[in-house]
Amino acid sequence: MVLHFIQTSRPVRHGLMVALTCLLVACGGGGGSEGVAAAPEPDAVSVGQRIFTDTNLSSPAGTACVSCHAASQGFAGNNGSTIGVALGSKSDSLGLRNAMTNSYSGLIPPFSFIQAADGKFEAEGGLLWDGRADTLEAQASGPFAHPLEMNTTEKEVVDKIAGSRYADMFKRVFGAQIFADTSAAFAKVTSALAEFQRATLQPFSSKYDAMVRGELSLSVPEARGMALFMDPAKGNCAGCHLMNPGSGKPADSMFTEFTYYATGVPRNTAIPMNADPAFYDLGLCGPARTPPVLPKAVLDTGVTIDNFCGMFRMPTLRNVAERPAFMHNGFFNNLHEVVRFYATRNSDPVRWYGGAGTPNDLPAKYLANIESVKAPFDRLASQGSALTEREIDDIVTFMRTLSDGYKAP
Repeated sequence: MVLHFIQTSRPVRHGLMVALTCLLVACGGGGGSEGVAAAPEPDAVSVGQRIFTDTNLSSPAGTACVSCHAASQGFAGNNGSTIGVALGSKSDSLGLRNAMTNSYSGLIPPFSFIQAADGKFEAEGGLLWDGRADTLEAQASGPFAHPLEMNTTEKEVVDKIAGSRYADMFKRVFGAQIFADTSAAFAKVTSALAEFQRATLQPFSSKYDAMVRGELSLSVPEARGMALFMDPAKGNCAGCHLMNPGSGKPADSMFTEFTYYATGVPRNTAIPMNADPAFYDLGLCGPARTPPVLPKAVLDTGVTIDNFCGMFRMPTLRNVAERPAFMHNGFFNNLHEVVRFYATRNSDPVRWYGGAGTPNDLPAKYLANIESVKAPFDRLASQGSALTEREIDDIVTFMRTLSDGYKAP
């Protein structure tokens, strides 16, 4: 039940390995036998792993963190939902957004505004699609209380853990009296979840990583796809999804620059909130967050928060081929279609938006925020698709090399 979401070739902290083993075999205390090493003391990572997979912590029970962040689905997934956005603990609890991958999330910088090389200011960092949480600890607290997610309270979570099979483990790590203070105990819940994610969900164990380390070569189609991915005149994917295959260090290829874009993703009419034609998800401008306050340096350039409405953080492409849905609203469920959209948004807008071919998931006053400078979004309609079907296939083939857990044949 648990091993399915741990795919890593890196050494894992001993506490986690004990926790994994204890879910498969009995790990009683005392009475060891000759030749069997005593179980090491648990740590915050092992506690975090138990919380991450505990389906009893939602209301009603049945939904855990892993329900929307399973390795078999690129550390994403939507708890069984097929409409592109996450299903919560209740059968009718469909949220607003596609569950983001939490792989490599420990490497995301805090939210800020940065000045790009062209002098313009960009939003960068922060967790979730709109950057409203600066740390994994802050992010981990949100789903518990959200009525469309786990639908519970701090006290309910703490009380359930206090009555769980791993309650003694929690007390050994955080103190014998930890459950006496609900707020303190819940803070340890979120910190344990954060430690678990930092320790285990950034393994750099993909085929691409093995290639970067010089352990193997990509196949011909994979290499063609990587060249197209990097070619500024073709896919130009690497213009935003940053990579450095020649560095010898996988960590130099995060496949994101952590910044925010409005790419004109079509409206997902299956989202219940979108039944209201006047409702729009504006990303940095809400409704899931309060719009960020712009620093004086940004305001001095004449930029206002309106210039950021409709923008969402660019996720890493690591493990992207395993995900069941793509983009903030889960409009796409096929990676080929995502690449086709990028290649043909300008040349075939009717295909994506219908009618007059006008982007349909932003109010008219924010349409100017949609990216139109970086290739391939800078193409004239008359230039046609930026990619052929074979080139699209090759890029997707390359992106499949970014999935962790690669084992050489």
